[in-house]
Order: sequence, then C-alpha cells, then structure tokens
Amino acid sequence: MPPRKQWQVTERGRGCVQQGADEISMTLPPGAASVYHDAQISDYRAHLRDFVNEPPLRLELRARACGEIQGTAGFGFWNQAFAPGERGFRPPQALWFFFGGQANDIALAKGVAGEGWKAATFNAKQWRFFALLPLAPLGFWLMRLGPLYDALWPLGQAAIGVNEAALDPSLLADFHTYSIEWRREEASFAIDGDIVLRARAVPRGPLGFIAWIDNQYAIVRPQGRFGHGLLEVAHEQSLHLKDISIAGL
Repeated sequence: MPPRKQWQVTERGRGCVQQGADEISMTLPPGAASVYHDAQISDYRAHLRDFVNEPPLRLELRARACGEIQGTAGFGFWNQAFAPGERGFRPPQALWFFFGGQANDIALAKGVAGEGWKAATFNAKQWRFFALLPLAPLGFWLMRLGPLYDALWPLGQAAIGVNEAALDPSLLADFHTYSIEWRREEASFAIDGDIVLRARAVPRGPLGFIAWIDNQYAIVRPQGRFGHGLLEVAHEQSLHLKDISIAGL
C-alpha cells in the first residue's frame, strides 16, 4: 500500500476516512439527504486532475463493505467526468468496480441491471460517441420501442465504450482480492484470480485512481431518462481497503 502522503483524502459532509497501518476505512455515519456525504481517497488533486495512470498497468487490492450501501461506492480509474456541484461536460472514461444502491439506475449495458455490484468500463472519448451525439434526441425516442432498442442499442453501447458484468453483491460482505489489468486495447477484471469481465476499446488514459463511498444516486437510461440527487444515510455504511497496489505490467 502506498504511503499515506500519496493519497489525496476527501471528506465531505459527514464522510470520514481513517488510515490504519494495514487498512483504509471510508465511512458514512447517518446523515441528512440535504448534504452531500463523501469519503474517498485518490492519487490526484481534484482541482488539477493531474492523472498519472496509463496502460499497461495492474491494480490489485482487497476490499469489503459494511452496512447496506444506499448511494454509490467503488474503486478503480476514471477521468472525474462529473462531481456534485460541478458544471460542464467531459465524456466519461472509467475502468472500475462500481456499486450503485437501489435508487441508482445506470442501465447502459444491455442485459445488466442499472444498480448493484459491477465490473465496468466507460470510454465515451472516441469518434463513435461524437458521431452519434447529434442523433441523441431521436435515439432516445427510438430506444423506447422494444424491437428498436434490441437492434440499435448495441451501437450506442459501443459508442460510449460500456462493458459491464454483474457481480454477486454478497461478495462485499468479506474481503476479496480485486484486480484490473489495463492494456492499451483491452482490460480484464478479476476477483480472487477468476476473470469476471474482459473489455475492449478501453480508455488509454491518463486516468486517476479513486476509491469512495457517497450518498448520491444517478439515473441514466438509453430511453432518455435522466436524474440525480442525494439520499439520506439512514445507517452507517463503509468501504474498507487493504493491500492497494498499482504497478506497471
């Protein structure tokens, strides 16, 4: 695990990050929905986005969660495409293990639920996304028709570089080893050494490492349904990490 000084710690609202000798705990105590609560670590400064991670590299760590996560949580690499209170648009790029509570509905991978525990990639920073962007209003309407969704959404999914695999949420109850091997043309995700997702057309970086737990939710569906907001933290929930390693392949 890198020395503490290498991690940028973010604590918003009632979010709390504790760094022990061999474990990092990110905790949300009970808190109101009127406030954004976030506990996270990263290897970049948020206001600068001074990302340093590029393929080929391997991320490996051990993780577990406590309490029923209501907002979102996870760990991996991204380009900080969005953050509460920010304006502007950056095509999202990410390779991460991501959890969305029941209020979340980010249903961008055909056949994978919009909430739950996932291995996932985004790579909207590619020509296919920008080529289809002017057609988005028409596309939202067409996606509401079942046969057209089945026929056309694979094109949209490829354009935003989404690959996902649903994971058993019971894995979060105990420590397991998670890894991402990120190469220029593909990435593989594994849990305890077993591959759970292989993805192509992945971001080429640079991206920042992040691990977090917060109380926000998002709704993003191909049919043009969008939404976001904050949730009450009804009970304490936390994410715990050990043995974080980021190394070149």
